[in-house]
Formats: sequence, C-alpha cells, structure tokens
Amino acid sequence: MAAAELIDRARDGDGEAFRELTAPHLRELQVHCYRMLGSFEDAEDALQNTLLAAWQGLDGFEERASLRTWLYRIATHRCLDALRAASRRPARQWDVPGVEPPEPTRLGEVVWLQPFPGALPQDTAEAPLGPEARYERTESISLAFVTALQVLPPRQVAVLVLRDVLGFRAREVADVLDATVDSVDSALKRARAGLRRHQEPGAGHEPPPAPGSGAEEAIVGRFVDAWESADVDALVTLLTDDVFMSMPPMPFEYRGRDVVARFCAGLFDAGRRFDLVPARANGQPAFGAYLRTPDGVSRGVGLYVLTLTGDRIGAMTRFDDGVLPWFGLPRSLPGR
Repeated sequence: MAAAELIDRARDGDGEAFRELTAPHLRELQVHCYRMLGSFEDAEDALQNTLLAAWQGLDGFEERASLRTWLYRIATHRCLDALRAASRRPARQWDVPGVEPPEPTRLGEVVWLQPFPGALPQDTAEAPLGPEARYERTESISLAFVTALQVLPPRQVAVLVLRDVLGFRAREVADVLDATVDSVDSALKRARAGLRRHQEPGAGHEPPPAPGSGAEEAIVGRFVDAWESADVDALVTLLTDDVFMSMPPMPFEYRGRDVVARFCAGLFDAGRRFDLVPARANGQPAFGAYLRTPDGVSRGVGLYVLTLTGDRIGAMTRFDDGVLPWFGLPRSLPGR
C-alpha cells in the first residue's frame, strides 16, 4: 500500500495503517535514542513516547520532509526532553564481598551506561545514511563511541549524531532542532572537539577483527579459557599495554595492563571462579558471567563486553546482572 494512502488511513484513526507506516523505522529510531541517551531502557521509553507523539500529531505532518525525517525530529526532541529532565543517577559503591580492588586510575564521568543487546540490527544496518556521515555504522554503536557522547551537552549530542552519524545536512538538522544553520555548525564544531577529548586513546589502535571471523573467535576463545581457569598470566598476554577497564554504574576505571591484571588477580585470589556464556553487545563480543557456588549452581553476576583491537583486548566493560535478561541469558546455570 502506498505511503500516502497509509497516512490518510492513519489520520482517520486506523492503528494498523500507522503501525505499517512506522514499522520500517522502529529499529533505527531505537538505536538513535540509544546513542543519545546511553541507556537501553531509556531508549525504549523514548521510542514509545516518539510513537505516541507521532500518532497524536499525524495531522500536523505536512509532508514537506520525509516521514523518516519527521520521526527523527520527534525522537530527537523526546531524547532532549529526557536528558533535561533526568536527575543525575548516583554511582554504585563497590559491593563484591571478600574482594578489595586496587586503587582506581580514576573515577569515571559516565556511570549511567547500559549495553545494547546484539549486533547492529540488520534492518538498521540497511537504513539509508545521508551524504555527510563520517562514522561507520559499527563504530557509531560501539561502547567507546556511545560513552564519549554521554559527556557532551545534550544539544551537541543531537547535532553530532544527526550530522556525523546519520549524515543529515546542516539545513535538515537546523529544521529538526528549530535552529539556524550557523548555530548547528557551531555546535557541531564544539561537539567534534569534545568527542576527541573524551574518546579513549585506544580509539587509534588497529581495527577489530570482523564479527564472527576466525580471528575474532581465536582471541575470544583464549579469553574464555583464561577467565574460566583464573589464569591471570594467560589473560595478560591478551591485553594491550593501555587496556581500559570500567564497570558502570560503579565509577572505578583502570588504565594499563598492570593495574587491570591486579584487579583480575584480586577476583581470582578471593576464590571466585566463573562460567562464561557468549552473547553480543553493541556489535562486540560479550559474555554473561556466572559465579560458581558451593551448591554447584553458577549464579549470574554481570555481563562482560570486550573491545578488540587487532588480536588483543583493548577494553573490558563490566555491567551488572540486571542486563542479562535483555540478552536472553538466564539468571543462573545448573551445576556441571
């Protein structure tokens, strides 16, 4: 059915026509909201608010721009509203019994960060990019990129994502944000500078191996063997010299092979042993981590996400166990 007919039917109150009209854009809008908010849960809420606003405001869609651009306008404003309204979420205190972590390299600025389940969805990967996009799709959903975005002021985030990730032209972004082209250009310049300051040094390393490739499987397999056997020496051989470790919503961050090795050794020396279940987050290798217990059951304690650089691990991010259901992972594993 033609889009014009679907719009007419939706304006007459046909919910099925509205769903058919918006369905091709849902996943890319979800990813857009995630980039801006850094939270899978908040992105889900923003997407639902976008759809409600679009349904209620369809009579105001004048069709001067495409439906896709109109939906991006609504979604961007809903995200900006969410960022303005959000109170600063508190960092979580260290809560691992029997383990005293080393002094962190620093306390992170971004503690409210959540992983995005899976690889970049296929329908999102095929969504059109504008002519001025500067980032590869996989890079623009990576944890490093999304984390760096969260340090920028909200309006700069919106401009950078619309211009450099999605490739909208300056005039289109100005229309989306009810701004002037000059103000969009100025915000983009500041956003690019801020992003360069806050991106991790590892961003300049070798690119990761292709997802699912033999090279990726080799390093991931070595990591699993080292972690499950609590072999710190084997783990150290996999890390870059400046490997970075973080664990939102705890603010502790560690930079460098030696201190990351000490952190991991502290876990293993306390007698903690793990089983890992593979997953994928932000297009990167990930694992549900399950702590072995005396009763033989392994209980979910978190999700590890690896950032690969060449044949090494350049970053490790640990999220708490609350994210496991998003990845279809159980809360516990039966005894072996």
